[in-house]
Amino acid sequence: MRHLKKKATLDRKSAARRSMVANLAQSLIILESVMTTKAKAKVLKSFVEKLITVAKKNTLSARRDLIRKVYTKNVVNKLMDVLGPRYAERKGGYSRLTLVSGTRAGDGAEKAVVELLK
Repeated sequence: MRHLKKKATLDRKSAARRSMVANLAQSLIILESVMTTKAKAKVLKSFVEKLITVAKKNTLSARRDLIRKVYTKNVVNKLMDVLGPRYAERKGGYSRLTLVSGTRAGDGAEKAVVELLK
């Protein structure tokens, strides 16, 4: 029974879920906007907001924590050099989740756009 278990599993095992969320996060950080399903968007939003909060510290240990979570160095550099300073004065809420009208053609999943605020 899954009583009191809040983690969204997204019908994947933990390694596949971690990899998928990391790849979506990399796309979001580079492009600053990504369209995906509603369930993935909710998980992605919280994941990316935690990454940006760590990037705001701008220390070596923060950089190493980010490298553990997202695997590409140019993504970590953008987090530390661009997004961290951009949101330095902001206490949270770095991204916006917007539901898109209609559903995906293949399986009828609800679509959503996650974007970083300016």
